[in-house]
Amino acid sequence: MSRKIKKGYYVQGQFVAEGSELDLELKRELKGSDDASRTDMKRESDALQKLGEDLLTLNAERIDKLGLPEKLVDAVAEAKRITNFEGKRRQMQFIGKLMRKLEDNELAAVRDALQSQRSGPASETLLLHQAEQWRDALLAADGALALWLEAFPQTDTQQLRALVRQARKDAAALPNTPAGEAPRHGRAYRDVFQFVKEHLSDVPTQP
Repeated sequence: MSRKIKKGYYVQGQFVAEGSELDLELKRELKGSDDASRTDMKRESDALQKLGEDLLTLNAERIDKLGLPEKLVDAVAEAKRITNFEGKRRQMQFIGKLMRKLEDNELAAVRDALQSQRSGPASETLLLHQAEQWRDALLAADGALALWLEAFPQTDTQQLRALVRQARKDAAALPNTPAGEAPRHGRAYRDVFQFVKEHLSDVPTQP
């Protein structure tokens, strides 16, 4: 009577019979790995879907600079035009599908553009605030000019002195501002602001 051959497989040189405790244990581990992989894939898919939705917040100029596939660019433009909820939802699913086809460098470019757009308004506000501080300091006291020149030695000193001097003259010549009204300023006042703002846009600093 011939001996019945057990069905099974080898793992690292060890025979594992089908239905054995070791076989069941290995299958449980494998199933867990598969579940983890599916979870990771779902998480990545959701992240790309969200990135596609964020892509709609970029203006056309920023999107053009990214050099994305034409089909994705057209899909984004179409999504911006759609107002129907269900139509929008289907279009966003399509965009998510296209996002999953992008290369890593393309996805990185999209993320960088979004980050740049988010930080833009905040940095511009800070720049304006710094320019206002420097303008007010320069017009209020002569000592501020030395601080400015220390921070910006390449400054056209003669031009800045002339602007500050003219702004002070304009302020002295203007009539007193009635209560409740915003103070009036001459052109040189605005010119000083623009002058320091242009320098601050290169190296932000505080007075």
